[in-house]
Amino acid sequence: MLGNHCSAFIDSPYSRTGILDNNPIHKDMIAAARMAELAYIVNVIIDSDKKAVHAVAGGAIEAHAAGCRFLRQYCLVTPKYPADIAISTNGGYPLDQNMYQSVKGMTAAEAAAKDGGIIIMVSNCGDGHGGEGFYRALKDCESPQSLMEEILKIPQDATKPDQWEYQIQCRILMHHRVIYVMNEKYRGMAREMGFQTASDVNEALELALQEKGRNAHIAVIPDGVSVMVNHP
Repeated sequence: MLGNHCSAFIDSPYSRTGILDNNPIHKDMIAAARMAELAYIVNVIIDSDKKAVHAVAGGAIEAHAAGCRFLRQYCLVTPKYPADIAISTNGGYPLDQNMYQSVKGMTAAEAAAKDGGIIIMVSNCGDGHGGEGFYRALKDCESPQSLMEEILKIPQDATKPDQWEYQIQCRILMHHRVIYVMNEKYRGMAREMGFQTASDVNEALELALQEKGRNAHIAVIPDGVSVMVNHP
């Protein structure tokens, strides 16, 4: 598990939601499935109400690929323009309980936004950061860039727990200002980690518009963990 999420694999531009071709994480998992002689799988695709909408079964590699083809047709979107401001969520409770998990919904906004665009992440995070390693890495670093340099030096066999999540968060912070709309109790902690915070979406949007201008292009992603976004 740790080696599968090593810094080199996560750093690949192909290691993104919805991409299988040339994705080193996917290649590694296929190799593991073959080594384990995994013969049969049953995978189910669910909708936003957690109801099954499709199922695949059969040989592990073939059935998984078939499920992914269906999923691309079901929830893949390509914005017309890259956004100056991208607003996302983590799908509400229980997926928005902490900042660690909220990175997932944030990647949808990352894919929709132009380089230098502002991300507004609406996630309650009532349980706080969600991982001590995740929290300390971001809080104690000199900058996202310096932390990324440290992460990329870590070899595959020395991958640390939570490393992949703060690596992805670092990548986002290197290219985007992130404004969190979150539980008031943890806003100070979020600012320690390099985020800006706001009390509600309207305040966050006003902060973003002050920087990007009133004519800024805005992308809204109601559920960032249930959609695959192609970068426009």
